[in-house]
Amino acid sequence: MKRCILLFLFVSIIFGFQPTQAAEQRTVIIELDGNAADYRDYLEMHYPFIEIVEEFDTLFQGLALRATDAELNELTAHSQLLNVHQVQTYRATARKADVPFVTEEFLGTKAAGVTGRGVKVGVIDTGIDYKHPDLKQNYKGGFDVVDWDDDPMETTSEQGEATIHGTHVAGIIAANGKMKGIAPDADIYSYRALGPGGSGTSVQVIAAIEKAVEDKMDIINLSLGSSVNGPDWPTSLAVNKAAEMGVSVVTANGNEGPANWTVGSPATATKALSVGAVTTPQKSAVLYESFYKKTIPIALLQGSVEWQQRRSLPIINAGTGEKKLPDATGKIVVFVRGKIPFAEKARAAERANASAVLIYNDADCPLQASLDDGKRPVSIPVAAITKKDGAWLLENEQTVQLSAKQVELQNRMAVFSSRGPVTRNWAIKPEIAAPGAPVWSTVPDSGYQALQGTSMAAPYVAGALALVKEAHPDWTNEQQIGALLTTAELLTKPDGVPYDPIEQGMGKMQPAKALKTAVIIENPLLRFGKIVSKKEIDYVLTVHNVSDEPQRLQFNQPKAVNGVRWRLPMPQTLAPHETKRIKVSISVNPDLQKAGMQQGYLTAGFGKQEVRLPYLFLVKQTDHPKAMGLEMEWKPVGRRGEYRYQIYLPEGAAHLQIDLYNPDTLVYDRRLLTLSQVDAGLVKGSMNKKEAGNAGVYLALVQLRMKDGEYVNIELPLYLSDRMLVK
Repeated sequence: MKRCILLFLFVSIIFGFQPTQAAEQRTVIIELDGNAADYRDYLEMHYPFIEIVEEFDTLFQGLALRATDAELNELTAHSQLLNVHQVQTYRATARKADVPFVTEEFLGTKAAGVTGRGVKVGVIDTGIDYKHPDLKQNYKGGFDVVDWDDDPMETTSEQGEATIHGTHVAGIIAANGKMKGIAPDADIYSYRALGPGGSGTSVQVIAAIEKAVEDKMDIINLSLGSSVNGPDWPTSLAVNKAAEMGVSVVTANGNEGPANWTVGSPATATKALSVGAVTTPQKSAVLYESFYKKTIPIALLQGSVEWQQRRSLPIINAGTGEKKLPDATGKIVVFVRGKIPFAEKARAAERANASAVLIYNDADCPLQASLDDGKRPVSIPVAAITKKDGAWLLENEQTVQLSAKQVELQNRMAVFSSRGPVTRNWAIKPEIAAPGAPVWSTVPDSGYQALQGTSMAAPYVAGALALVKEAHPDWTNEQQIGALLTTAELLTKPDGVPYDPIEQGMGKMQPAKALKTAVIIENPLLRFGKIVSKKEIDYVLTVHNVSDEPQRLQFNQPKAVNGVRWRLPMPQTLAPHETKRIKVSISVNPDLQKAGMQQGYLTAGFGKQEVRLPYLFLVKQTDHPKAMGLEMEWKPVGRRGEYRYQIYLPEGAAHLQIDLYNPDTLVYDRRLLTLSQVDAGLVKGSMNKKEAGNAGVYLALVQLRMKDGEYVNIELPLYLSDRMLVK
């Protein structure tokens, strides 16, 4: 079985215990399947020594408790009233980068006269170093749901693996010192939901969102995420609830690109403004084939020397690297990923006198690797390319001549930026893009550093939204967000073709234009769903004329496509401050369309501005993930205890079967679970220790027979343990 992902080992469990001193107390968060107030009364009567420190009843029903391990164990062993979430690990993901970026040069909003003054922005993250000279002026408070106190400081090295992420995010939004953030006068609040190493649980994230809502934040920034691509995952539902209560929520789209379907919760929330990452001004090497006029992006492996070759060189196919290479003087050696370590491949090419090395993946996901193995450095450049580009090179091995050139990467979608769409509701994500590769900002101990990730792009948008809120407090949250979306700049690839909607949404935000826009489209990303039989689908746009002048609206009919017919609104005029609901319809005959994802842009004139509206529909079968989020948690219920499992199936299944394999040898171990007629969404259940089998680390082969008869196999990592941890 070929694996496209690395196996990450983690345990993220809401509560339980490891042996510690008996008197040590811990704070945990529990979620209930009943009313929190009723369960509070139950605890106060039967467990008076357990301190109830917080009650949650806004976004979910739950309690924060403080007690010893023994008291918590007794509670979990005897109570049947708890419904403990099986949780995903949420990580503050960013990569170290070397190129600084000054925010003011990008935005150009200084002359607009707004700075975010009076706008409250909650940063749900790893905490904030509020003593940083660029942040202390704007920091106004917050809460720590990891240690359960009112001191949301970043994790220090004395407390575990130190963190810097939340401080970096906060600086992008509202640094106000040596560095200036996007909204340098906005009020910053910190909600620490991610502890040592930048990880936490879904319930911690939800509890932090609830705290931010209670504190009446205007904007919440969530530069964190999980791997579950579903609109109804608990954190996504919490985000939707917060938005319904009047808070604008901005989320990072994730760093798992460039593959499709890689956006994860909470960016999958229907009411979240999710953000992809755009490159900032920097130079990078690409390979160019002049005869075929083909450009091949490369990603240097960690530890590689720079790729500086200029003259055109031929290539040589070295397969997986298991055979001895012939003389490769003056050539670029092309390897496919296999069992041979990357550094060994590179040294083999080096011994054969090669000028450089390219390695392409044997799966469709991106290849991220290192040459560092503790031995001497490799003296020639080594870079990764995509599976598609690798296959093209080998098809043209006899004629290809590759030269390297430096290209300007500004305004390119970052290769790591996660793509949509969202499973089940097929929403386009991200909705917008902003600088994220790399970005210079504040870090703890009065420092500055460049990081890259959609975690950096999201606070750009949160800061810009603060500017819009200050400038236009009379606009609704939907109008304020719509202003950023309507005025975004559509980005194109080096060949001039626009990036797909699932890569960039509406494009790169332009806050200066958003502040002055005359027309706002409240919901400009058109999704038409999955189409299995001939039908016509409607999508209703809400359009606001927020100016004092009439604004003319006119759609351009797209190029005719076999099996697709558009019905677009006739040209019309919106009176000053008028709002209209405008219907856009598409008729699709799936028998005349290629199965899979169909996407593109409609062009329309809204007043004086041209707007490109992304659209998406799916025809019959698609390549979206059919299963994800497999986890098992041990819960000591009663005398014997039980495992509680969960797995997310976007479309359900007629039959589900899970077999376990040794992750190293891929030798079959046992069958874990078999279910029939499984509903779409989160599948939950329990089994005893005998049914679950031996604890350990496994590769789970999830086998599905879909309701339409399709058979699907998915590989997922699984950590099975009968021990519990108090987070």
